[in-house]
Amino acid sequence: MQGFNKIIRGYDPREVNNFIDEVIKETERRNSEKSALEKKIITLAEELKHYKALESTLNRSILVAQEAGDQIKGSAREESKFIVEDAKRNANRIVNEALVRAEKTEYETALLKKNIRVFKLRLRGIIESQLELVGDIDQVEI
Repeated sequence: MQGFNKIIRGYDPREVNNFIDEVIKETERRNSEKSALEKKIITLAEELKHYKALESTLNRSILVAQEAGDQIKGSAREESKFIVEDAKRNANRIVNEALVRAEKTEYETALLKKNIRVFKLRLRGIIESQLELVGDIDQVEI
């Protein structure tokens, strides 16, 4: 605290008035600073409110995106199951068709072998009968 010089009738009025002026200036400066800080607090509070609203919106967006991602994953899993099941059915069908064709080919091969044996037997019979005729011609006297 500031001390004042004493004069005949108390303190020096100029010093007291100067001190009061300084106190007034300091009070006005602090009031001005307080007003500026209050305005800054209001501005920052509004910004905070804005950012909290933005944060809330972003959080909802993230949740929606996660749910959409989960749905896409689920759909992809389901679709992959259907694709795998369809592929298995197609594979089974192809294998069954191949087995049927193999059995048919095996049957046709067996039939062809049988026909070849029959053909050989008949051809042998024809050749033998022809040889007998040739032998009979040799016995005929001319």
